Amino acid sequence: MAIDPFRADGVMRYPGSYDRYGLLDILGVAAVVLDSDGRIVFWSSQAEDLFGYSAGEALGKYAARLFVHEENLDVVRNLFAEVMMSGASWAGAFPIRHKDGSTRLLEFRNMRLLDNLGEVYALGIAADHDTLQRVETDLALSERLVSQSPIGLSIKDTELRYLTVNPALERINGIPARACLGHTLREILPGLDADAIEGALRRVLDTGRPLLDRYTVGRTPADPDRDHAWSMSYFRLEDAGGRVLGVADSVVDVTERHCAALELARASKRLELIAEASARVGTTLDVKQTAQELAEVAVPELADVAAVDVLDTVLSLQGATQTDGPALFRALALVADRPTEAVRAADPPGELATYAADRLVTQCVHTGQPVLVQHVTERDLPRIARAPDAAALLARAGVHSYLAVPLIARGEVIGVLDLKRARNPLSFGQDDVVLAGELAARAAVGIDNARWFQSVRNTAVTLQRGLLPDQPPRLMGLEVASRYRPAYAASEVGGDWFDTIALGDGSTVLVVGDVMGSGIDAAAAMGRLRTAARTLSDLDFDPAQVLQHLDQTASGLEQYIATCLYAVYDPHRGECHLSNAGHLPPALVRSGRPPELLSLPTGAPLGVGGVTFLSTTVDLDPGDLLVLYTDGLIETRHDPIDDRLDALLGLLRRPDRSLEETCDRLLGALRAPDCHDDATLLLARTRATD
Repeated sequence: MAIDPFRADGVMRYPGSYDRYGLLDILGVAAVVLDSDGRIVFWSSQAEDLFGYSAGEALGKYAARLFVHEENLDVVRNLFAEVMMSGASWAGAFPIRHKDGSTRLLEFRNMRLLDNLGEVYALGIAADHDTLQRVETDLALSERLVSQSPIGLSIKDTELRYLTVNPALERINGIPARACLGHTLREILPGLDADAIEGALRRVLDTGRPLLDRYTVGRTPADPDRDHAWSMSYFRLEDAGGRVLGVADSVVDVTERHCAALELARASKRLELIAEASARVGTTLDVKQTAQELAEVAVPELADVAAVDVLDTVLSLQGATQTDGPALFRALALVADRPTEAVRAADPPGELATYAADRLVTQCVHTGQPVLVQHVTERDLPRIARAPDAAALLARAGVHSYLAVPLIARGEVIGVLDLKRARNPLSFGQDDVVLAGELAARAAVGIDNARWFQSVRNTAVTLQRGLLPDQPPRLMGLEVASRYRPAYAASEVGGDWFDTIALGDGSTVLVVGDVMGSGIDAAAAMGRLRTAARTLSDLDFDPAQVLQHLDQTASGLEQYIATCLYAVYDPHRGECHLSNAGHLPPALVRSGRPPELLSLPTGAPLGVGGVTFLSTTVDLDPGDLLVLYTDGLIETRHDPIDDRLDALLGLLRRPDRSLEETCDRLLGALRAPDCHDDATLLLARTRATD
């Protein structure tokens, strides 16, 4: 539909809108037409504003007499005659007399007009000189600023087509301005995220709210092989009447700042990973657990697949690491960020694997230096994998970068941290080598501590098991069952022990004890006390006298102290004589009665010295059950000891067919899964004698 740019009042308007203004309105350009005699025949509304006369006052009057000073009349007449006679135009600044009597300097453009009858007229276009000069200055300044600005600037229309591109933006994009005009960003810069940028521009057009310092990363023809980062700001352009003309944007290349920020973020991430490794790796004195923690920290921040392998000679403490020939590894940990065939190519944890001398992991442990293959090729895979079928799996998994760093503890290479990238598109770099080396160094100390602890612990366990009694002998009027459980991997072996000793008169000695402390020394002290107790049992001493002598023995064991419960059961009298040296009370289960804790004089632990011990006699009937134990069976870090003793009595209310079943049930229900102490349990059930 055609739009009539005029309204009924004869005033020209913008198509589609009636309240908007342009540059001519800002300048207030006036139009005046004179006939050949110099009389005013046309007079615009702007002329009234500029000269002060209304149309009624001006039309038909001689223009020169109306607003030209007397001293300028001759000059004006000559200029008017030249325009009318020769048709030449005249332009310049000229002072006029305003209706209010003041003098104002106006900028004129004068030219001759002809109508269809051949009549000659003069058209004068005028504007205030100061206003025009200010606008010209602003335009010149704006043009100079835009053209010389180091910031890329452009103006787009409401359809987001380029209208203006300054030289700085030409350099940033690598595209001349003439190739941009009339086109959208999507058409000329496919290497940028056009959807995001144009979406932001449309929001600015719709809302009028500027968007400042919006980051975008991409590539332009100016540097097609490298990513750049730009800070972009957008704001809407409007004329004086609020009409939306388009949108302007500024573009600043911030690649260096962006790269510095990325590097800072990577450095921060590396520090976070090291901090996480410090908190997570080496939390237990367990070789496999420490290796698993290291692999879990490395994935996925550092690698897609991580494996920890330790030299078998190191685990078995068989001497120094070889510097040549094949290497025998024991796989300890394997972690991947997702299911991948690269996992199938690795050695399953717990298995032994021999790698030839030309393999990269072997080279790593022989030299004690990291091995980096930034870009893995088909020729590299056979040196990474143990066998050809594993190399094929790595190829199918898309492994494209490889890094192996040695695990070094106290100057000795003990294994290797093996890292692969397949899903992560970035290759390993020198920063990754440094980071992996830092993680490996921290984990290596933990693994080394764990392997030495495991060796000492195994020695202590072997010693302690060797000192404990074998299958108890057949005893008169008594059925016994026992259990010993060392502390879990996180702690050393303690000094708990138990014993059953058959005496010549048919009586039986029952002993449980706990040497405070842990390790080989505690186990050795336990062995000495157990031997002393066996020796004293043959001397027909009262239980209190036995503890008195054991106290003297313990006083000479380098300040070791121990708790002990010593009991002698006489099947002929049905009596049990007990004495306690700081130990937990035994439990007694009588037929038809609830279980109870025997109330015994507690006494002081062995090794305190100068303490008197007392004996107590308890009558036992056939079928009664006596339960002796150490604190490792019931104590936990969080529960009151009384609650745990009540739990023991509660479990004893349920009868079992055999003492062996009772032992297993008590251990399974009472022993804490993270117990840092060993435990002994000795059950004795009386039975009728012949």
